[in-house]
Amino acid sequence: MTAGIEALNVYCGLAQIPVPALFEGRGLDPERLGNLMMENRSVGLPFEDPVTNAVNAAAPIVDPSDRIEIVITSTESGLDYSKSVASYVHEYLGLPSTCRVIEVKQACYAATAAVQMAAAYVASGISPGAKVLVIATDVALVDERAGYSEPAVGFGAAAVLISDDPRVLALDLGAFGNHSYETMDSARPAPSFDIADSDRSLFAYLDCLTNCFTAYRARVDDVDFATTFDHLAMHTPFAGMVKAAHRKLMREFAGSGLAEAEEDFGRRVLPSLTYPSRVGNLCSGSVYLALASLIDTVQPDETRRVGLYSYGSGCSSEFFSGLIDRESTEAIAARRIGDHLTGRAEITFDEYAKVLPMNLTCLLPERNRTVDVGAYEHIVRRARFDRDLLVNTGTKDFHRTYEWLSP
Repeated sequence: MTAGIEALNVYCGLAQIPVPALFEGRGLDPERLGNLMMENRSVGLPFEDPVTNAVNAAAPIVDPSDRIEIVITSTESGLDYSKSVASYVHEYLGLPSTCRVIEVKQACYAATAAVQMAAAYVASGISPGAKVLVIATDVALVDERAGYSEPAVGFGAAAVLISDDPRVLALDLGAFGNHSYETMDSARPAPSFDIADSDRSLFAYLDCLTNCFTAYRARVDDVDFATTFDHLAMHTPFAGMVKAAHRKLMREFAGSGLAEAEEDFGRRVLPSLTYPSRVGNLCSGSVYLALASLIDTVQPDETRRVGLYSYGSGCSSEFFSGLIDRESTEAIAARRIGDHLTGRAEITFDEYAKVLPMNLTCLLPERNRTVDVGAYEHIVRRARFDRDLLVNTGTKDFHRTYEWLSP
């Protein structure tokens, strides 16, 4: 039985700010800009939230004829201690009432756990023809207090449809390695701010990568890090961190020096960073944004194996793999993800500073709230989009309200 990703799409908001402009506005050291390897950062507008991001990412890959039996949202940006984001998503995507609706959480790893569970459900054959929709969706809750983390934090959602017709990525079923333990490298203890220990997070990311690849190699025969995988796509807090992680694995598992690692990075990893460098950290959608970037950049016309690394603070991680080919190229090209990223409105630092206070309150549980979508028309009209998008208009008795915004 085969299972994997039939369709993949991302939505990264209607606005972006160039990272150099954010550095200048915050008075950050421009010498450190090169370490991030980032060009732009997606910025949410006050009418965009985890529900709108999820629906806007998933809508283009959902067909009424699909037998979607489970929808799973993965998010660090929950709206309620009980009600899932998925319940709103289920409603606005028009999914069937027979669909299981759930939400999962483990920082930036949870979507991969959901993908693996979805693939197991499909591959089991207990419901032939069934599909599972997994959506990783988050918002950013950072301001000047985050320091150099602020320019790296992304915004948006990645939606993947899992089925027995894996046109985007055919998973190597049973080929995976996990590593998990408790650590406080980052967290969101309240719905209005994040905390992070950058050094602890860096070491946990690298430690998990080494250990979950070791666990992968223990499960799969004849694995060579340098030759088994034609390409690599990793969770991308920022592109510079992925480069450091790749160099570490090349040293540990391939005995490579700096020059050899640099050449290998440019060939196998760099194509996966094109989109992340224009978005920022998409949390548990990050590795799937990297996969889309890899396919759109390389445009494979023959079968190639991809090694994928997913990491979530706290922490849990997984190294897994799958196959891409010409059909992957066609499936991702049809989503026009690059056009979407180019179509975001570029905002100034002053505009960014004005929307930030409202953005930081988007998860707060207010009984009644009104979001004036029209107040941001000056930004929306600079964005290019060609389909209706869901927007948040507020809350009424704690119930979120939404409308469709036309181009």
